[in-house]
Amino acid sequence: MLEKLTNWSGNYVFGALRVHYPESVDEVRSLVAGCTKARTLGSRHSFNGIADCAEDLISLERLDRIVALNRERRQVTIEGGVRYGALCRYLNDEGFALHNLASLPHISVAGACATATHGSGDGNGCLATAVAALEIVKADGELAHPTREENPEHFAGAVVALGGLGAVTKLTLDVSPAFTMRQDVYEGLSIAKTEDYFDSVMSSGYSVSLFTDWQSGTFSQVWVKRRIVDGDEFQPAADLFGAPAAPEHRHPIGGISAENCTDQMGIAGSWHERMPHFRMDFTPSCGEELQSEYLVPRRHAWSAIRAVERLSDRIAPLLQISEIRTIAADGFWMSPFYNQACVSIHFTWRKDWAAVRILLPEIEAALATFEARPHWGKLFTMAPEHVQSLYARLPDFRRLLLRYDPEGKFRNGFLDAYVGSGR
Repeated sequence: MLEKLTNWSGNYVFGALRVHYPESVDEVRSLVAGCTKARTLGSRHSFNGIADCAEDLISLERLDRIVALNRERRQVTIEGGVRYGALCRYLNDEGFALHNLASLPHISVAGACATATHGSGDGNGCLATAVAALEIVKADGELAHPTREENPEHFAGAVVALGGLGAVTKLTLDVSPAFTMRQDVYEGLSIAKTEDYFDSVMSSGYSVSLFTDWQSGTFSQVWVKRRIVDGDEFQPAADLFGAPAAPEHRHPIGGISAENCTDQMGIAGSWHERMPHFRMDFTPSCGEELQSEYLVPRRHAWSAIRAVERLSDRIAPLLQISEIRTIAADGFWMSPFYNQACVSIHFTWRKDWAAVRILLPEIEAALATFEARPHWGKLFTMAPEHVQSLYARLPDFRRLLLRYDPEGKFRNGFLDAYVGSGR
């Protein structure tokens, strides 16, 4: 048994017998071919057992090289262990950018894409929508190369694959020319009044996040990230629908220093230094925590927000902060955003799983009417059969799993429960 290998938060202890740190694709192929049960590890930022395995864990952290930048096609190819922080610095130095980023730049690209992790923005798909091609080590050690152009239907099941198809050793991502952004924070936006102009608030920037503790009747902070166009003389209003601009830099959680947050106050900066909430060179968020997140179709957004607000007294004792974001639709079979734009309702909890575990079924029951889907890498308690019922292309995904991994080498308890065997 490994000596207490844990996830980033420390709430999950891996149960594998061995962990391997290959330094080349050939090493990964050899390891996979020789294993009976295997899973791959990225930056270990998931909060549940999605990446765990009873036998062999294959960490990709040493496969962290930028393989190639194709300027003409505007694509970059990277190894499976690359994290967003390193990739963003490289791309920016070369004059390029990614379309969106998550709150944390510390996570691995492959892991984020495999779980449909996202940022915010009405026009921005989840991070996986940047993927143009993959290199996957299948269960037999052979390589597969699904691409968007050559086999789009197959590709639609291979990108957000929850680690079930094999070890993703390379990804090719679309990039765009680098751009400059500014970030402004507004405080005390009335939740009740926002119902009338929710869409206007969420479209007020390239990426917008609402933060609330569900107690004050307000979104305590609204983070608006806007692209700056050369020659644009844009100056934001002093308030956002009645919410005044913050007088100084803010952390999403009141009372915590903003030192580890990306610059606000309208200060111009590179895209990769504004889109995440937290800076690469500081400890993310506020340290030990648990996270849950539910994605609801955009048409249900306001009803779902109100349903959660009605549970405010139950939520408050365990909550650090909630965040609401918007995500555009995509075409990936196992993505919560498959063929539908969504709103995410995210909870950062105090590290008390015993109490959070009792509360989550209440939240999930309140959101059930609104077709809420849990984030694959966060904590949830929904019944497996209910989660399965939310994915129309699940039968196709099961067939793809059998094609890549007929003996279930990359299957684990999490996938068996929430995806099913398909046999």
